[in-house]
Amino acid sequence: MLVDFRIYRVRPGMAQAQMDVYEKYGLPTQVQYCGEPIAYLSAESGELNTLVHLWAFEDAGDRAARRAAMTKEPAWQEYVRKNAETGYIVDQRTSLMVPAKFAPIRR
Repeated sequence: MLVDFRIYRVRPGMAQAQMDVYEKYGLPTQVQYCGEPIAYLSAESGELNTLVHLWAFEDAGDRAARRAAMTKEPAWQEYVRKNAETGYIVDQRTSLMVPAKFAPIRR
């Protein structure tokens, strides 16, 4: 299993607004192509204005194929446009990670 671990920093006070845009325009398409997320989290302490989400894939090839198909979807392209219009996201970091053998992710 490969975990796509994403960290987004948003403009101060815009975390809920960003999640609202994503929930309405991005999430349905992403779930259609990538399955349900392992988690989607917002910071309550520490680095505020931070959103984290994790997605599971079989391997890097599975991730690449699913994301390539998703990016061709008109609904996803609409989300990308709307997301850019808001300007809420200021930084994104993505790491591809493998769970430790002693702590597997059960799906």
